[in-house]
Amino acid sequence: MNGFLPVSRRDMEERGIKQFDFIYVTGDAYVDHPSFGAAIITRLLEDLGYTVGIISQPDWKSDRDFKMYGAPRLAFLVTAGNIDSMVAHYTAAKRKRSDDAYTPGGKAGKRPDRAVIVYCQRIREIFGDIPIAIGGLEASLRRFAHYDYWDDCVRPSVLVDSGADLLMYGMGEHQITEIAKRLDSGESIHEMHDIRGTCYLTEPVNTPIGAAECASFEQVKENKKAYAKSCRQQYDQQDEVYGKTVIQRHGKMMLVQNPPALSLTTEELDHIYSLPYMRAYHPSYEKLGGVPGIEEVRFSITHNRGCFGYCNFCSIALHQGRRITCRSEKSILEEAEKITKMPDFKGYIHDVGGPTANFRKPSCEKQMKLGLCKGKKCLAPTPCPNLDVDHTEYIDILRKLRKVKGVKKVFIRSGIRYDYLMEDESDEFIKELIKYHVSGQLKVAPEHCSAAVLDKMGKPHIEAYRKFQKRFYEITKGVGKEQYLVPYLMSSHPGSTLKEAIDLAVFLKENNMHPEQVQDFYPTPGTLSTCMFYTGLDPYTMEEVYVPKTPEEKKMQRTLLQYFKPENKKIVIAALKKAGRQDLIGYGKNCLVTPESGRQEKTTRNNSRQKGSAKWQKPKAKRK
Repeated sequence: MNGFLPVSRRDMEERGIKQFDFIYVTGDAYVDHPSFGAAIITRLLEDLGYTVGIISQPDWKSDRDFKMYGAPRLAFLVTAGNIDSMVAHYTAAKRKRSDDAYTPGGKAGKRPDRAVIVYCQRIREIFGDIPIAIGGLEASLRRFAHYDYWDDCVRPSVLVDSGADLLMYGMGEHQITEIAKRLDSGESIHEMHDIRGTCYLTEPVNTPIGAAECASFEQVKENKKAYAKSCRQQYDQQDEVYGKTVIQRHGKMMLVQNPPALSLTTEELDHIYSLPYMRAYHPSYEKLGGVPGIEEVRFSITHNRGCFGYCNFCSIALHQGRRITCRSEKSILEEAEKITKMPDFKGYIHDVGGPTANFRKPSCEKQMKLGLCKGKKCLAPTPCPNLDVDHTEYIDILRKLRKVKGVKKVFIRSGIRYDYLMEDESDEFIKELIKYHVSGQLKVAPEHCSAAVLDKMGKPHIEAYRKFQKRFYEITKGVGKEQYLVPYLMSSHPGSTLKEAIDLAVFLKENNMHPEQVQDFYPTPGTLSTCMFYTGLDPYTMEEVYVPKTPEEKKMQRTLLQYFKPENKKIVIAALKKAGRQDLIGYGKNCLVTPESGRQEKTTRNNSRQKGSAKWQKPKAKRK
C-alpha cells in the first residue's frame, strides 16, 4: 500500500473501506501535488476525516469505471481537471491537439470534450438522484451563460447542462469543508443555498431578495449588448467584501451565484500546503511514461494566491480573485526542506511563485475594508497613486531559501509584474532577481506595444516595459552576466487591426527581438476579452471594438510577429501590402522583409540607391 489515495477497488478493500464518503471524478491523471486542485481538495477532505476514492480519467463510454466503488455515502465531486477540457483538446485555431500534459504519457483523447457535463450525465444515468457537486476551472468559468468559442454560440450555465446539484467556483477549500460537514450532518444538498463561493439552480419564486440580476440566458444568447452588460455585472460582483448575490434566469429556473468565498488566511493556507502530498503522479502511470504536467511544478513552491494585475484575457479575476493572500515564511521554508529530501531532487527549486510571483501583499490598504475598486485596475494603464509597492518580505524569503541545505539555486519562473517592480523605490529586488534567480532567460509579458490594444488587454502601456528592459540590461551588464528577456506576445487580441500587428512587428525589429513562439488570442470561457471577441463591444465602455476573426487575418497578424522567418516572407508581404505599408518592404534598415524576386526587387534596389547612401550594399544575412 502506498501513500496515495485509493484509485482502485483493490486499494479500497486493502484499506478496509466498505463505502467511500466522497468519490472524486477528474479528467486529469491522478497527481498528488499541491499545484493540482484535485490533490488539494481530496487531501483536505481526508484531513477532515472523510474517505475519498479517486476515479481518474474514466472511460465515459462505459459504466464500468463509474461503478468501480459503488455509490458514495455523501456525494460525487466532479472536475474536468486543471484546465478546461476544450482548451486541453484544441488549439486557438480549433485544431485537435496531439498531446495532453495531464494524461499518462502525454497521450491525447483520454477525457471527453466538456468533461464536467459528460461525467455528470453518466453519473446521473447510473446512480440517479445522488448528490453531485462540480468544481475546478471548467465549472468555475462556465457558471453563467457564456460564449463558447468551439461551438461559436452562447451556452447556458454548466449547471444546467451537467445536471449537477451545486457548483463550487473559485478556490474551493472553504466551500468543500462546509458542504462536507453539512452533508454529513444529514442536510440535503438541495437545501444548501447560503454557501459563499457556490452556485445553484432554483425556481424563480425562491430567488433571493436584493440580488444583482443580469440578463437571462435567452436574452444574452440573442442580444450581444445584453451579453456585454451581463459580463460587466458579473465581474463587478466578484469581490469578497462588497460582492452581491448574482442571478440569471435560465428558462424556468433561476441560476443563483452566492457572493465569493472569503480568501484563505495565512494560517489556513499554511495548513493546506502542510498536508501529506506525495508530490508525484500515481506510480501506476510509470510504465505509461509518467504525467508530463508535473515536470514544471514538482520542485516548485506556491507562495501566494490571487492577482490584482487583472488582465482582461486572464481567468484569475473571475476564478481565483484579485485579493492577494500569502503563506508564511515558515511554511515556505518547511516545504523547501521537504523538497530537498526527495530522492531525485538535484538542488534546483524551479519556482517560488503563483499567479504573479512578486506579489506578497494587497495592492493597497483600503481594499481590506472596502474591497478592490470596481471596474478599475491597480496597474493599468498606469499604476494607481494608492499602490503600495514592497518586495521586502519576498526578498527575505528568497534569501533564506538560498541558504537551505541542499539547495543550489532558486529560480523564479512564474510571472513577474515588471510594471509593479519598477514602481519600487529600491533596486534591491531587481538586482537580486537578476543575480540569483534567473536561469539565463526571464520570461515577461508585455503582450503588445500598441496602447490601443494594451488598453483592451488591461495591460500597462509599452513605456513600462521599455523602462524595465533598460534597467534589466544595465544591471545584467553590471554583474557580468549574459541574460535575456523573453517576452510573451499575443496576436489578434480584440482591438488589434493589421496596423497594430505591423506596429508590433516594427517594435520587435527595433528591439532585436525574435520570438520563437507567438500566442494567438484564445477566447476561453468567462473572460472580459472573450466578451469583446464575441460581442465586438468593450463591456466597461460599451464602445465598439475591432475583432480580427477570419483565419486569413489571424494568420497575417501571427506571422508578422515572426517576420524574420524565411518561410513567412510571402504572408508578411501580403499583410504589408494589404495595410498599405510597402515602405516596410525593401533593403533599408527599417524594412521588415526584402522584396519578392523579379521586377519589384529591381525597382526597390533602384529606389534604395536614390534614397539611401551613395553606395548600396545588400545587408548581411540575419543570424538565426
